[in-house]
Amino acid sequence: MNIVALSTLKTFWTKHPDSQDQLKAWYAEMKRSNFKNPHEIKERYRSADAVGENRIVFNIKGNKYRLIVKFDYIRQKGFVRFIGTHDEYNKVNAEEI
Repeated sequence: MNIVALSTLKTFWTKHPDSQDQLKAWYAEMKRSNFKNPHEIKERYRSADAVGENRIVFNIKGNKYRLIVKFDYIRQKGFVRFIGTHDEYNKVNAEEI
């Protein structure tokens, strides 16, 4: 799976260093993965939520941060749509961002 916008993750973990290790691990695992649908992602990431339009919300650092990624399973690409604190997440529409 090719994850688009690693720079977005790097910018975030620069501001929130406590997220760096988990985001790097998530990114590395995604790069090695070949998920075919949201159910496969949910099997691996039990706390992840599918929110429609092929978007998955990942909890980072025990739900301190939220990561929204839109997946194109055919092309094997994931597009980082949002990374932020839980409070910032509450202000966005995860299904549309």
